[in-house]
Amino acid sequence: MTKGVKRNYEAMPVSDEDAAYVRALVIHEDSGVLAFNKPSGLPVQTRDVEDRTLDRLMAAFARSNGKRPRLVHRLDAQTSGVIIAAKTQPAAAFLSEAFAERQVSKTYLALVSGSPFKDGETEFSMPLSRHIARPGLELMRASRPGDQKSQAAVTRWRVLASSGSAHLLAVEPLTGRMHQIRVHLSIEGRPILGDPYYGGAGTLKGEPVPRLMLHAASLDIPHPTAGGRIVINAPPPADFIAVVTAAGIEMPSDLALNAG
Repeated sequence: MTKGVKRNYEAMPVSDEDAAYVRALVIHEDSGVLAFNKPSGLPVQTRDVEDRTLDRLMAAFARSNGKRPRLVHRLDAQTSGVIIAAKTQPAAAFLSEAFAERQVSKTYLALVSGSPFKDGETEFSMPLSRHIARPGLELMRASRPGDQKSQAAVTRWRVLASSGSAHLLAVEPLTGRMHQIRVHLSIEGRPILGDPYYGGAGTLKGEPVPRLMLHAASLDIPHPTAGGRIVINAPPPADFIAVVTAAGIEMPSDLALNAG
């Protein structure tokens, strides 16, 4: 949860319509974990408690004592895909530590533009720093001398399919910095389509790209109650597949996201 922001969702129950909406996003549920396939455009959290966010919609799963599942990580509002919540406080503490200790593996799909890639897997390492792009807009950039709180950042990617200057990638962030995948691919000269902040093209073959073409496809986590590990996969949504298809790329039937 964002520091310094007080939230009082318990006093703001969700409507029947919103409850049905968020329940339809569930892709996995067990004794400790609730997982969603979040659509592009739905914020995870904002500073306004009245906003329709995934965090607020957790009220649809509140128990009789008012306790709600707790989201233990975040996705950018325009990124779709798998995001998990813990169903109990002990599960939340366990999973929060797993994310902090990098015991979680994440794989994203990204549609990028640019020159052809070299064969094989690329591991890209570049420290990042936050900066104020304009009042009210904080972004990331390659660290510069004098930047405060420079953070190491490492991202791994490989090409799944290409068509001309469009490339579908499987991407693994090995660290968890804000906008890490977006800024690293932009620095490499392969910005994600539909990314207005890091140089992504807003059109494809003359047609608008309706969303950021980044999808959290797979999450491999240690299980907080059952032990062992589980992998939760989130199928790419129709709006993502439509742009990939328009780029001339056939979505692989077997993505094999965790290969390599």
